[in-house]
Amino acid sequence: MEITDVSNVSAGLFVTGVIFILAIGSFLSLGVLRFFQQRKGQGGTYLALSALSLVAMIWIVNTWFA
Repeated sequence: MEITDVSNVSAGLFVTGVIFILAIGSFLSLGVLRFFQQRKGQGGTYLALSALSLVAMIWIVNTWFA
């Protein structure tokens, strides 16, 4: 078993990742919940926000932490 060394990860990158992962997970779970509640418009909106958050996270990490 190998252990990954995360000592070179900055605090800013860690906090950014945590915030975006929480946002993406929240929007995704709310979107699935709304679809099960037969609220397709809200479900689609939350899933789109989840995808938009993922794209924003990738852009921010590539721009500021590369």
